Amino acid sequence: MAEFKQVAANAPVAEKLLNWVDNRFPASKLYKEHMSEYYAPKNFNFWYIFGSLALLVLVIQIVTGIFLVMHYKPDATLAFASVEYIMRDVPWGWLIRYMHSTGASAFFVVVYLHMFRGMIYGSYRKPRELVWIFGCAIFLCLMAEAFMGYLLPWGQMSYWGAQVIVNLFASVPFVGPDLALLIRGDYVVSDATLNRFFSFHVIAVPLVLLGLVVAHIIALHEVGSNNPDGVEIKSRKDALGRPLDGIPFHPYYTVHDIFGVSVFLIAFSAILFFAPEFGGYFLEYNNFIPADPLKTPAHIAPVWYFTPYYSMLRATTTELVYVFVALIGLGAVLAIVKGRFPAAVKAAIAVVALVAAALLLTFEPKFWGVVVMGGAVIIMFFLPWLDYAEAKSIRYRPTWHKWMYAVFVLVFVVLGYLGVQPPSPVGERVSQIGTLFYFGFFILMPWWSRIGQSKPVPDRVVFHAH
Repeated sequence: MAEFKQVAANAPVAEKLLNWVDNRFPASKLYKEHMSEYYAPKNFNFWYIFGSLALLVLVIQIVTGIFLVMHYKPDATLAFASVEYIMRDVPWGWLIRYMHSTGASAFFVVVYLHMFRGMIYGSYRKPRELVWIFGCAIFLCLMAEAFMGYLLPWGQMSYWGAQVIVNLFASVPFVGPDLALLIRGDYVVSDATLNRFFSFHVIAVPLVLLGLVVAHIIALHEVGSNNPDGVEIKSRKDALGRPLDGIPFHPYYTVHDIFGVSVFLIAFSAILFFAPEFGGYFLEYNNFIPADPLKTPAHIAPVWYFTPYYSMLRATTTELVYVFVALIGLGAVLAIVKGRFPAAVKAAIAVVALVAAALLLTFEPKFWGVVVMGGAVIIMFFLPWLDYAEAKSIRYRPTWHKWMYAVFVLVFVVLGYLGVQPPSPVGERVSQIGTLFYFGFFILMPWWSRIGQSKPVPDRVVFHAH
């Protein structure tokens, strides 16, 4: 049995209470390890507030979700009316509902910016590979959570959006129809689908999401935070073992994050009170119409945060499949002719290329569109092993690397915009070019990330006091 720590008999009541808790639960130890004695780099900039903001929005979503569930009815005949009841009759129900719907979009804004910061400063590089992988898994869970939650209001766009997306699974060879039936629980999106999505949205996915968030933070605090210079602060410590270029997370960065939270809440509140639908991007106008299985909307599109991937799905036509085949063939020829591989490896490359080309031509483009859409997210998991740049941070990489990332962001935004627009020949062609660039950015990264001369990386972080 562990020895209990004692305090003086005349100690304040608060100190005695804390000691009683510490002897049974490591409250002070956890506080010191993750707050007051967790040393973070002293050169954090504004990009480093988005992790805390993501945690804040997660709490907002959980709290507002609890209150919404109190009044929501997961029944196809009652769901839409229950949402209207929340909006019109429940005291402050409109505020809770808008906080939840606007919070979903805010979550993706914050997470996209958080991931972009990780990309430009190399936060996925050794020793933070697991931090990045947990983060990508959180992103996947967040997408599943948002998709399932989107059906719950049972409006026109909710219903038909779910119908379109679930039908995509039917294109999977051999098991597709059965898989789509399993997801829906019926031959069409119906009450069974609503109940399944409700249970996953409210219970299953949030539990996984919370577990991944805890794992993400534990992994981060185990290896330490990255910084804009990409310098490891743990390599230089004082006599007491404290990083020379680090400062305690509390109180320095708690104040830093409180300021960021204040600015965020001002912007969040402005949207919440003055433009909760945000021009139809956060809440589509068709979703204020009850779901009608007999009346298809003129244009079905997912919410804005899914639209870049939806654009890639729509861009995958027979033409693009032929382009994929040509690129695989070209890559195989270059590897065989220019590569310094043994004959057996070259033969294996030729066989793999032929099999890949045969598969691409065998299955319908709709299936490959689903593969492309899913692959656009999955490929990010491999980023730590694709980047061979000498310097971690964009600050010290060749200048043209900044342009590569700028074009990547531009392409992603354009794909997102095209995803909310009705299909058009020009939009399709631009989406196809954007899709090829998106995947080329990652697949060719082992090659292009080595090109150019990086600037000298300092031994210690560059910091200028404000």
